Amino acid sequence: MLHFETQEFDSPDLPNSGINMDNAFLQMLDDARGIAGIPFKITSGYRSVSHNKSVGGVQNSSHLIGKAADIAVGSGKERYIIINALIKANFKRLGVAKSFIHCDNDDSKPDSIWTY
Repeated sequence: MLHFETQEFDSPDLPNSGINMDNAFLQMLDDARGIAGIPFKITSGYRSVSHNKSVGGVQNSSHLIGKAADIAVGSGKERYIIINALIKANFKRLGVAKSFIHCDNDDSKPDSIWTY
């Protein structure tokens, strides 16, 4: 990866768990970061079952299989740049919250954009 280190995706309760991230997902995210031209601060990548439960994640969360990440956002302009880059990198599943953007490439789920 050009723009990320594997440990950025570690579950907080499981050191070195970022290695469980899906390679195709990481390549798409790296492409999006290159398109955006701004840093992506990963707030959640791979999640252990216990960490997913502690943060209120859904039981079938794409974070559990290494196909999702949450990216911190601080302004409307930053949100626009990141979402635009994710779409250009072919992400078809995005969740938009006040302080982060969720992206995943979980083909077992329908294409969607949602809010939190």
